[in-house]
Amino acid sequence: MDYKKTLLMPKTGFPMRGNLPNSEPKRQENWEQQDIYQKVQDRTKGRPHFVLHDGPPYANGDIHMGHALNKIIKDFIVRYKSMTGFYAPYVPGWDTHGLPIETALTKKKKIDRKKMSIADFRKLCEEYAMNQVNSQREQFMRLGVRGDWWNPYITLEKEFEAEQIKVFGDMAKKGFIYKGKKPVYWSPSSESALAEAEIEYHDKRSGSIYVAFKVIDGKGVLSEDDAFVIWTTTPWTLPANLGISVHPDLEYSVVKTGGRSLVVASGLFDEVKTTLEWDDAVVTKTIKGNELEHIVARHPFYDRDSLVMNGEHVTLDAGTGCVHTAPGHGEDDFIIGQKYGLDVLCPVDDKGVMTNEAPGFEGEFYDNINKKVSEMLEEAGALLKLSFITHSYPHDWRTKKPVIFRATAQWFASIADIREDLLEAVRKTEWVPAWGETRLHNMVRDRGDWCISRQRAWGVPIPVFYGEDGTEILTEETISHVSTLFREHGSNIWFEREAKELLPDGFTSPHSPNGIFTKETDIMDVWFDSGSSHQGVLKERDDLVHPADLYFEGSDQYRGWFNSSLTTSVAINGIAPYKGVLSHGFVMDGEGKKMSKSLGNIIVPNDVMKQLGADILRLWVASVDYQADSRVSDPILKQVAETYRKIRNTFRFLLGNLHDFNPETNSVKQEDLQGVHKFMLVKLNELTNRIHDDYKSYQFLNVYNNFRNFCTVELSSFYMDISKDTLYIEHADHPERRAFQTVMYEVLTSLTKLIAPILPHTADEVWENLPGQTEESVQLTDMPSAIEQGDYDGLKAHWNAFMRVRDEVLKALEVARNEKVIGKSLQSSLTLYPNEQTRKLLKETESLSKLFIVSNVRIASVTEEIPSDAQVFEEIAVLVEKAEGETCGRCWQVSQTVGEQENHPSLCSNCAETVNKHYAHVE
Repeated sequence: MDYKKTLLMPKTGFPMRGNLPNSEPKRQENWEQQDIYQKVQDRTKGRPHFVLHDGPPYANGDIHMGHALNKIIKDFIVRYKSMTGFYAPYVPGWDTHGLPIETALTKKKKIDRKKMSIADFRKLCEEYAMNQVNSQREQFMRLGVRGDWWNPYITLEKEFEAEQIKVFGDMAKKGFIYKGKKPVYWSPSSESALAEAEIEYHDKRSGSIYVAFKVIDGKGVLSEDDAFVIWTTTPWTLPANLGISVHPDLEYSVVKTGGRSLVVASGLFDEVKTTLEWDDAVVTKTIKGNELEHIVARHPFYDRDSLVMNGEHVTLDAGTGCVHTAPGHGEDDFIIGQKYGLDVLCPVDDKGVMTNEAPGFEGEFYDNINKKVSEMLEEAGALLKLSFITHSYPHDWRTKKPVIFRATAQWFASIADIREDLLEAVRKTEWVPAWGETRLHNMVRDRGDWCISRQRAWGVPIPVFYGEDGTEILTEETISHVSTLFREHGSNIWFEREAKELLPDGFTSPHSPNGIFTKETDIMDVWFDSGSSHQGVLKERDDLVHPADLYFEGSDQYRGWFNSSLTTSVAINGIAPYKGVLSHGFVMDGEGKKMSKSLGNIIVPNDVMKQLGADILRLWVASVDYQADSRVSDPILKQVAETYRKIRNTFRFLLGNLHDFNPETNSVKQEDLQGVHKFMLVKLNELTNRIHDDYKSYQFLNVYNNFRNFCTVELSSFYMDISKDTLYIEHADHPERRAFQTVMYEVLTSLTKLIAPILPHTADEVWENLPGQTEESVQLTDMPSAIEQGDYDGLKAHWNAFMRVRDEVLKALEVARNEKVIGKSLQSSLTLYPNEQTRKLLKETESLSKLFIVSNVRIASVTEEIPSDAQVFEEIAVLVEKAEGETCGRCWQVSQTVGEQENHPSLCSNCAETVNKHYAHVE
């Protein structure tokens, strides 16, 4: 007889190798055909909402690992919520306006925008943006991210633009929008104003100069022999100097040195003395800053006054305590200049070129005049010292080139008027990590008014008209009409029609007695676009709600989307657009370095999916502490792939041993399960509860670790290991075999659901092979709940204690194997010498030989001495010997009953009985 035919070996259509790069796209096609997203929504309709509002990625270029991390974590959250009692729609979005798309067309596509109208150029921008959206959508879907992909929100869509105009109008109606001339971040490389969110800091080498401003009217406090000493690292701003600021409460010293009389803050005297090498310096007089107010100095190389003013912004952090003030080139400078009635002089044009308001420098790029400024100062005898420093300096986040402060007429959204409301909204929001609250609170507390105008073509126009006298026309009527036009035609109509054609029929204004109007040519900051999405998406779509339950983006969005969304929502709704905010760090290479083409350390999501599959990429996301910066590299991904292989093998083993199991007819009742089977359900309960807690608190690394450990320790190293003899050798309906299968079915069903948010492709594949399932996808089920286990504490205590003893027995077996006493553990016979407590434990535990996977176990009597060759542990001593008898040709146990039955001489009595009774028909 072929005894192999009498063994119930595992059988499953679930392959050992997932072949994910090939199998996942087919599965995703199936999801599309099933319309799985809509089926999930239909199934959960009527449940409480959970809305994670998608922060729109910028539609330009292929997705990178930061995109993958972001979208995959969102998918974890949404999938979990939809399986735990919530209606959790996910509407992806795209940010589609702005300079990068203009640049892509002019540089990559070689489009000459000067040879076409703005309207025609914008049409090309829209076409390019939509191509990018389609490309990124395909890549995001390949990640396995489930969402309403064919009905997303896109900031260039007519409906979105119409709602954005309403947001602008509502803010204007409440007095939060105004136009003013003040210094803003200006990017000469982009020829546009920038918001704080568009600024990043890089090191820059700059000239550091100390300059003397001679007093021409000392007001009886200083003489005309005295001079104020200023320090600046922006020499190019000196042509715009109109004043010097001193702190009213600080003390200032008049210092005699080198035949000159110079004024500096007393608190900085020693530092300045060292820097300027004033070896003979003597303080001749000290004066309070408030006494210096209104003194007049002379500009060092222009025939122009420089007024001394009192300013609270002056500090002793660096410099001289006498601050060079150019109202056209700095926020503090502008504010104090307004207070003292100074002009807002800004002799720099849009391209960063000096104008004729800076005699001697006109036509030159601002950063190129520093040397000439120094030469003119030296010629005038005003240059006290020139050196160079490398310091952190603001740069345009798109072009990576330096920006300047430049006073121009811009549109602003007031922060000052709603600052306290913003801070209150921050306090009411739940922040994860908790430091997010402090970070945004400080940003709101310290930020100036938001410059929302840009001097570009590709964006949503600022819907303002001007009368013949230059007065701004911005009314409810005009806003409503423009919004309606945009909803019907899109914002390009602003550039296709004349101002009169964009106004309501019959519109008149006292500011245009002849009926002649012009229109604003600036567009809105792209942060105003995405910052309006709570109105254009959350309030407009029937499947969503406002405020959203969660915003989740990278930590750079505290100054970006989190901030702009908060501002617009509080301004028009009085509340934040989100109940909670979660953030993640950046993705770095394996050594913690920023990825860059020059370093050759870039990992591309598409490449990972082609080589390993999306589920490996998703498992990597779960395996990192995403709230900090995360590392990824080929070796790291290989380690993750190895973990996936172990998880997959666990699934395959469980599926293979359920090939003849029908949960409806073969399950053992919960109350009839005993011993190790009940213990495994206790461990499953613990895992289920832990993973629920981990998902709820967005701790996906804990989900990963807990799930992996359960598969490799609780299952592979224990329960699955001890089950094999029973599953393979006993007859199909043996009670112990069905008990194992019952527990395995419960475990596998629960594991598949618990990991489905992280490994959706693999979970669905398992689900297809799982017996007794009626739902077409695991995505259409709910998460498992813990199963009541009666005497939970007693059962757990017993088996936890046993597992400690088992670990010691396994160590003894390993030593015996290394010493060649035995080969496989089934060749061994154990004699156990337990302490009193462990003896009681072992007596209460059935089937010790199966639990230790040996052929024989004997518990020594209390009077027996522990032999010298036994291995002694804390709770037990173990003697491992070679088992006596013959090896059964079917179960491989060593037994003295082998050959007892004549018709099966190579089998032990148990196997012979099983074969005779259940496999007599086998040849």
